[in-house]
Amino acid sequence: MSARDWRRLSPVDLACEKRPASGAGGMVVTNHPLGTAAGAEILSAGGNAVDAAVASLLALTVVEPMMVGIAGGGLSHLRLADGRHLVFDAMSTAPGAAHATCFEPVSDEPPNHMETVGRRSAVGPTAVAVPGNLLGWWTMQQRFGRLPFADVVDPAIRLAARGFAITHYLAGAIGESREDLARDPVISSILLPGGEPPKPGERLAQPGYAESLRLIAREGAAALHGGELGRALVARIRAGTEDDGWLSEEDLESYRVMEREPVVGTYRGHEIVGPPPPASSGVHVTQMLNIVEGFDVRAMGFGTPDTLHLMAEAIRIAFADRVKTSGDPDFVDVPVERLTSKAYAEECRRQIDFGSAGPAPTATAPYESRDTTHVTVADREGNVVTATHTINGIFGARFMVPEAGFIPNNYMSNFDPHPGRALSVAPGKRVPTSMAPMMVLKDGRPLYALGLPGGLRIFPSAFQAIVNLVDHRMGLQEAVEAPRLWTQGQEVEIEKAYAEAGAEEALAASGHEVKVVPHIGGGMNAIAFEQDGTMTGAACWRADGTVMALGGGLARPGVRFWPDRVPPSGGEAEDAEPRRPAG
Repeated sequence: MSARDWRRLSPVDLACEKRPASGAGGMVVTNHPLGTAAGAEILSAGGNAVDAAVASLLALTVVEPMMVGIAGGGLSHLRLADGRHLVFDAMSTAPGAAHATCFEPVSDEPPNHMETVGRRSAVGPTAVAVPGNLLGWWTMQQRFGRLPFADVVDPAIRLAARGFAITHYLAGAIGESREDLARDPVISSILLPGGEPPKPGERLAQPGYAESLRLIAREGAAALHGGELGRALVARIRAGTEDDGWLSEEDLESYRVMEREPVVGTYRGHEIVGPPPPASSGVHVTQMLNIVEGFDVRAMGFGTPDTLHLMAEAIRIAFADRVKTSGDPDFVDVPVERLTSKAYAEECRRQIDFGSAGPAPTATAPYESRDTTHVTVADREGNVVTATHTINGIFGARFMVPEAGFIPNNYMSNFDPHPGRALSVAPGKRVPTSMAPMMVLKDGRPLYALGLPGGLRIFPSAFQAIVNLVDHRMGLQEAVEAPRLWTQGQEVEIEKAYAEAGAEEALAASGHEVKVVPHIGGGMNAIAFEQDGTMTGAACWRADGTVMALGGGLARPGVRFWPDRVPPSGGEAEDAEPRRPAG
């Protein structure tokens, strides 16, 4: 395709399906309207961003049960009002009794090398790793929240007890997983009433889970890590059948949330802050930005053949390094400084030929489920939370703990079932993750906070959003909704908007194998910060993302009575303004 045949995309041509919202009192963006409402309620009640984020995540365990739960794992990236950045790593770990040969692999070669005989690492009790979500949420709320923990849990309790209207998104997820869900009588009684998936608009109540949430409100994370809910989970895991898993009460009691320092890079005068290993985002988003920093991306134009080729090559190079270096830093030495250095980016740029695609890697990254959720929350005081959490696969291990009503994760599927490899099963090991709760700063001040679900497509999508904002100077809504591409170095996936502009032919001309897909990654949630204190939130079309902004606020201190009001005692009103003399 020649340059004159290419229909150049401009940011102003991007038709956004959703609209942003702005306010100075606080901002909540999640992938479900009721998750967003829960966070906004907590901000309105005087909570801060940490309180609101935890309330949103707990509410999402009710309304997005296919994506996230108390028995899952994830990452929360906090920027506190004093400027500190902290990452709470609540990723799941392999149980103490698990070992490198606990699964039988289906194949020794990609693409099926991560699959196991009988799907034992993906479905059922043997798929369950040690959860971290609830302990992670409780820990950060106890340290940095403002409200009693019971207040933060309350919106989720109401949603579980009273029920809510099922969205098309949830109905589709239940239908997609129907065969596996039907095998467990507990989960099917809730999600497949009468043996059939519910229709959008029907009401879903979860009374058993409501009782569990009430227990959590009273006892905090101890309800799961050492308490009644933990005992119920282990009893279901160790049911005395041939499919018993490895999780024990000791695993739950000994689990620790890791508090990590973020990776900080720079891009065109901006600071890029993201999670460190075992997350890929801090390292490889920085690496990709360093690579493209050597090109005038703005002059190249958004969505042009050269820009798309450059983005695809940067992502290819980063994935090749990720496969070679990623892992749990307690088990693998990840060369963070080298990968994030400007000197290494110069080496990487020498691999890019605008006339042809680079070589496909001989190995690909391990599978990661696309079924995750994300929240981005900020308050008026300067606290910001961007957090990505999951139960890994859609509906996790695809069973429910009897009476307790929650769904365990299936994180064991992210380990390599072959012994002797970096991702082989080992007690206490965390697997790498593509989660990308990112922030962009300018002169130490937050400009953007963002993140999204989507498995292996998460951190390359976050990278593209940052380029959209910094180089193409898009508005926040355009940046999160703009078309995306993705590759590991084999075929290049592009979304429909790119295909309609001719990207399929243009990339093919450079030697890329191209595949058009409905969407890449999930619903991105983002907040932009202005110097005057105004915040703008945006959520994209790829999920049920919803934005709520707070404006207004409490009365001016000291305003209690009208100036001319006399208290019943006849004395001067406390805090009242002086009355004007008559005449």
